[in-house]
Amino acid sequence: MANQINKVDLRHSLDRLYDVIASRKDESPEDSYTAQLFANAPANPARKLCEEATEVLIEALNHNKVKLTAESADLLYHLLVVWAVADIDPQDVWQELDRRQGTSGLVEKQSRQL
Repeated sequence: MANQINKVDLRHSLDRLYDVIASRKDESPEDSYTAQLFANAPANPARKLCEEATEVLIEALNHNKVKLTAESADLLYHLLVVWAVADIDPQDVWQELDRRQGTSGLVEKQSRQL
């Protein structure tokens, strides 16, 4: 696949973005949108994540690749903000994804219901 992105590169990009987001925790909300989200956490970051997820859904249903791409970037950003608010290290998420690699989605989901 010509446009396939190496998962290490993707993780590195998201790790870098997470570091920038986390660095905004102590900045003035007047100077930083991310700091505004932190100032009203966890409610505002969670609401924004839900809003962006809805926008991704709408663009996916509309088959609008350009808008879906842009909204997906917004969704990832807001997900990383929620992780930072909850003090979740992206490495923990990457490890969980790696753990699930090669496991049927149906089997994995059933294991969480026990």
